[in-house]
Amino acid sequence: MGRKWNNIKEKKASKDANTSRVYAKFGIEIYVAAKKGEPDPESNQALKFVLERAKTYNVPRAIIDRAIEKAKGNSEESYSELRYEGFGPNGSMIIVDTLTNNVNRTAADVRSAFTKCGGNMGVSGSVAYMFNATAVVGLEGKTSDEVLELLMEADLDVRDIAEEDEAVIIYAEPDQLYAVQTALKQAGVAEFTVAEQTMLAQNYVTLSGDDLAKFEKLIDMLEDLEDVQRVYHNVEFEDE
Repeated sequence: MGRKWNNIKEKKASKDANTSRVYAKFGIEIYVAAKKGEPDPESNQALKFVLERAKTYNVPRAIIDRAIEKAKGNSEESYSELRYEGFGPNGSMIIVDTLTNNVNRTAADVRSAFTKCGGNMGVSGSVAYMFNATAVVGLEGKTSDEVLELLMEADLDVRDIAEEDEAVIIYAEPDQLYAVQTALKQAGVAEFTVAEQTMLAQNYVTLSGDDLAKFEKLIDMLEDLEDVQRVYHNVEFEDE
């Protein structure tokens, strides 16, 4: 399981680097989370999760503060959380999570991206059953054995712990995200390379040639849509 995470993360990081696109999407996600409950991460777990993830993407404090202040104000702007599922080239499967204030626009944009890249939309549940909701926490400076011992001391039984490149990646149940981070923070871990709830495919495929080109174009088009927050898929990129 483990290698798949860093493989996907590395490809995505190269696209997100030095752009404001990811920051704008975080601004919306933070606003929505803050609007759902108190605009205080200590009493709003959903907001706490988003802010922890924002740290791993180096989202500027000004963007975070602006989104929270907007939620505290009288803004009536509302967003719907929608998930789309579809198929790309040669057995590739894709899940698209969105936050939108215009459902018709979002549905049309997502469908257009699939169509232009040789894919097609599926019905709800046609793809998601092949993925597992997972909490992923990454850190550096410790070995997998050291992390396992720390989690055992905290009475936490996670799915898997793997050493990937120079990091240790922990795979846990989605609702264990906060507990895992808390246990590690109490043990002196100050920063995480990743801390989020994601969807990991049960099985991965590799693509090549025209199929790979179409797939990468499709993912780029989806991630560039203003309403799209997260894109998950089952394609493993080969090491370059």
